[in-house]
Amino acid sequence: MKLKNIVLQNVTLACHDEGDGKPIVLLHGFCGSHKYWEKVIPALVKNHRVIAPDLPGHGSSSFSGDLHSIEALAEIMKELLDTLQIKEVSMFGHSLGGYITLAFAERFTDRLSRLSLIHSTAFPDSDEAKKGREANIEKVTRQGVHSLVDGLVPKLFSQENLHKHAQDVEAAKEIGYMTAPEGAIGALKAMKDRPDRNSVLANTSLPVLLLAGDKDQIIPYQKTFSVTKENVKQSLLKNTGHMSMYEAPVQLLSEMESFLT
Repeated sequence: MKLKNIVLQNVTLACHDEGDGKPIVLLHGFCGSHKYWEKVIPALVKNHRVIAPDLPGHGSSSFSGDLHSIEALAEIMKELLDTLQIKEVSMFGHSLGGYITLAFAERFTDRLSRLSLIHSTAFPDSDEAKKGREANIEKVTRQGVHSLVDGLVPKLFSQENLHKHAQDVEAAKEIGYMTAPEGAIGALKAMKDRPDRNSVLANTSLPVLLLAGDKDQIIPYQKTFSVTKENVKQSLLKNTGHMSMYEAPVQLLSEMESFLT
């Protein structure tokens, strides 16, 4: 997958940009990169322009010290679209990418034609989860990113799928190792401090896809399916954890394509 570097005001984003047609933005999760989407991009580019950036401090993208909030990351996504001269997109956000998608929808709803949360939630962190973020910040500070990734990645997959997807687990680890320590710490702070954005889902008239895995150990599907409305589609993938792009790419792609049409 060919990357191009998009130079913005404070960061340079590595970005996969391929295909023609109506544009789609794919935002990966914490300690991920555009490579999370490798199994779905080839089909999506047949009918769409697919833009899959590495988030700041992740993959091959640089990091700026002021990017410690979800809102700041949403601003970066707007700057990216402005630089690429793209007026309106469909945005899919996985986990951390979903938090950014919601903040983007809150601030720049006129730039969206539809939005999707993939293994993500509009709820804020619980007190317990915030303590976990602080512990992980301390871990990265003291031990580096490798230790964090080695503990995190196996939890992203359903336990039933760990053996079957051993190669994918290792691939996700290798992607995670590319995360800069400051990028991981910035994202952890941003996730810890994010507000409740259920009102964004409740108030939007845009088409929304909420997709979850029934075996997700990170975000239970009940927290993804927080709003029930006519314009909101809820999709539950069976025998899938937090990583449907690896565990169930065919089903994920089917849901994405159905939503886009």
